[in-house]
Amino acid sequence: MTVLNAKIPELGYNVKVFCYQDTPRRAHSVAAQGGINAAKNYMNDGDSIYRLFYDMIKGGDFRAREANVYRAAEVSNQVIDHYTALGVPFARDYGGTIDNRSFGGVQVSRTFYAKGQTGQQCLLGAYSSLNRQIAKGSVKMYHRREMLDLVIVSGKAHGIIVRNLVTGELERHAAHAVVLATGGYGTIYYLSTLAVNSNPSATWNCYKKGACFANPSFIQIHPTSIPVLNPYQSKLTLMSESLRNDGRVWVPKMKGDKRAANDIPEDDRDYYLERRYPAFGNLVPRDIASRAAKERCDAGFGVGNTGLSVYLDFKDAIAKQGKKGIEDKYGNLFEMYEKISGENPYIVPMRIYPAGHYTMGGLWVDYNFRRRLLYPACYNNQLSGR
Repeated sequence: MTVLNAKIPELGYNVKVFCYQDTPRRAHSVAAQGGINAAKNYMNDGDSIYRLFYDMIKGGDFRAREANVYRAAEVSNQVIDHYTALGVPFARDYGGTIDNRSFGGVQVSRTFYAKGQTGQQCLLGAYSSLNRQIAKGSVKMYHRREMLDLVIVSGKAHGIIVRNLVTGELERHAAHAVVLATGGYGTIYYLSTLAVNSNPSATWNCYKKGACFANPSFIQIHPTSIPVLNPYQSKLTLMSESLRNDGRVWVPKMKGDKRAANDIPEDDRDYYLERRYPAFGNLVPRDIASRAAKERCDAGFGVGNTGLSVYLDFKDAIAKQGKKGIEDKYGNLFEMYEKISGENPYIVPMRIYPAGHYTMGGLWVDYNFRRRLLYPACYNNQLSGR
């Protein structure tokens, strides 16, 4: 949302920005930790726009709309250039060039990252750009507002009705166009990795006014969430996908093995992703890693008090790269894990389990990322053809 609202006024438009949260710095449902993929081929390992497109299609189990996926692959390089221009501190190699690392589901290194807080750094860069436009007067910011309705004039969106969440007052705002960047609806799960106040009501209100809604069941289950630790949690916390670059996923070979992780010898460990998918190893796509973890736990090989988790072990990576090398890559993630779980992942393996994460369904958009409103009389016929 913040990127769009910073860019539009630079094109000469006056913009009103409405934020459900108390500040745009919190205006996101989930923040990417591991990085952003783009096909710049900095590592000279055979990457291309088409290869990124194919990997995304395959990652979506060949169910995604190919035109939109190809467009996303096409603009990926521009996204990195834009964020770099905003001052996002992407990791650099020794020579000063932006660095890349590998990621789940691919066999090339195309992920641009800022340690383990890529999403937060991108948000801060965009937020700074937005503040610049606010100071120039081309953006007017409205905090703590919830969109209640979409105003339609002659079949086109020309405004919104919002509630001031501080005073309770209803407000109306007219515009030539309405841009929605509202985040996902993953909180339909009792516990998910999304922010607790992620609210899809804006999307729902547009759907009621005739916007197409596509693929609501397309919800990504992320394989590396910290498992449920107590019955009083309001949400789950994500551990970055990038951890599977160096961490090895395993469970005991014996059902119900309750020994401490470090007391289980190598011969009694099942590195099941490496065994099942030797070409990708621990970097299999997220849906495959999630299903495999659940299958192992359902079969009785899960670890922890509940049996609903598997180990993500950095022992071999630390032995090879040293603690400093792992700390440079994932230090903030390890600190976060220790603060939440009370266990030091440099000494004992992390415990992870799949959790509801990213929602790929939402309002239907065309190739130019525009949403289409349909007239009620022909709504059912056109929707069924999507």
